[in-house]
Amino acid sequence: MVGRPKIGIIGFSDGEPAVHEQLKDVVQKQVDSIVAEVCRLDAIDIVVASKLVNSVSTAKSMALELVAQGVDGVIFSYGVFSFPNFSVVAAQFLKLPCLLMANLNPDWPGMVSMLASGGALNQLGIHHLRAAGDIRDAEVRNKVISFAKCARVVGRLQGSTYGLVGGRSLGMYSATVSMQDWQQKFGIDIEHIDQSEIIRLAEEVPVAQVDKAFAWLTDNLKEIKYDGVQLTPDKLKRQIRHYEATKRLVKDKSLDFVGVKCHYELSRHHCTQCISAAFMNDPYDWDGPKEPMAFACEADSDAGLTMQILKLLTDDPVLFMDVRHWDAERGIMVFCNCGSESTYYATGTDDYRANLAKTTLYPALSIYSGGGAHVNLMTHAGKATIARLCRKNGAYRMVMFDAEFVELPPEVMKETTEEWPHVFAKLPFDYRKFIDKFDANHCHAVYGSHIEDISKICGMMGIELDILSD
Repeated sequence: MVGRPKIGIIGFSDGEPAVHEQLKDVVQKQVDSIVAEVCRLDAIDIVVASKLVNSVSTAKSMALELVAQGVDGVIFSYGVFSFPNFSVVAAQFLKLPCLLMANLNPDWPGMVSMLASGGALNQLGIHHLRAAGDIRDAEVRNKVISFAKCARVVGRLQGSTYGLVGGRSLGMYSATVSMQDWQQKFGIDIEHIDQSEIIRLAEEVPVAQVDKAFAWLTDNLKEIKYDGVQLTPDKLKRQIRHYEATKRLVKDKSLDFVGVKCHYELSRHHCTQCISAAFMNDPYDWDGPKEPMAFACEADSDAGLTMQILKLLTDDPVLFMDVRHWDAERGIMVFCNCGSESTYYATGTDDYRANLAKTTLYPALSIYSGGGAHVNLMTHAGKATIARLCRKNGAYRMVMFDAEFVELPPEVMKETTEEWPHVFAKLPFDYRKFIDKFDANHCHAVYGSHIEDISKICGMMGIELDILSD
């Protein structure tokens, strides 16, 4: 799993030395109350700055101290009035998400300090969040928890590596990104890897590992529809080898998420990468439970980044979908992708037996002459958040909305491409709004409603929001 958020906390005091000496116990009490409640929750790792801030020099040194300890974000605690320039200095050296907190205490002007400091940060364009009140109150506590989760996403993106295997697929501009933009905006490095590495490493996979995987799939899948041409046992074993090779690349190059081109070099001349797409994103494979790895089909890099954000936020597998069709008769948006989706979504649980019992391997379509299997399943019903990073004139915006996945009779999948995985979704608005506003053929989803948290994450990273609703 991704691990718990690691959050720092700094207490801010008065800049006059004599006044600081008089009030430091009040400041410390506020810090201690926040720390005690966070520790009680046992969901966040808290790191307390070794000194209270009462000068520019301590603002700098405490910020650098917390950065050195690898925190994801920092709470600024105000128990009394603190000179706002201290918060500005700390924030500029931190360059991390910040949450400003003040108690509702009429005895001391902590609220005054929070607003003065927040105003100073906003004048300089330094994004931050605020929470006013006693942390023992549910509303304030939930703000702290949400801040920590969102800061963790931003913190884990910084310094991460995306494995771009292959180049642009099928001429899609919306799938390609600038290495420089990603490094500057998100702190993500892009490691470009040739698809030939998958082919090379596939030959090094031990036969025993391939046989183990093949037996596991054979024993647990609902059906494998061998046709003797596109899908044979040998071609399925080749797909297994490609998956194992991709896992090897992830390990050897310390990749955090990946995108693989597939079409057409691999799909027409070797095999489709559908098994890789399914089980990289899954929380298990034939070796047992594992952390899901965001894997984007067709080397769609903005897809991969969207998926990584959703995965870091929820710790769950993330859907990769094509926007295929609007079913006017049923009032359903049909998402159906040639690659695959995590088999987790067959039931929405980590039970691989239950999920694979609802999953069928079909022969790859003839246009993918390398052969192999497509992974078919119908996504389990449930409320979900659909999201996608889109760009206009180089500027990112997150398009997102809540939807409800529904299940339909299996024969409905024959109306599009039966061999591929399907998501059927009811939209909470006129589908034409989606068609008009969406700037990609791929989109992504996780169960649950996460609009508020994703909005905070986007605010922390300077990404514009585009929330679709009635």
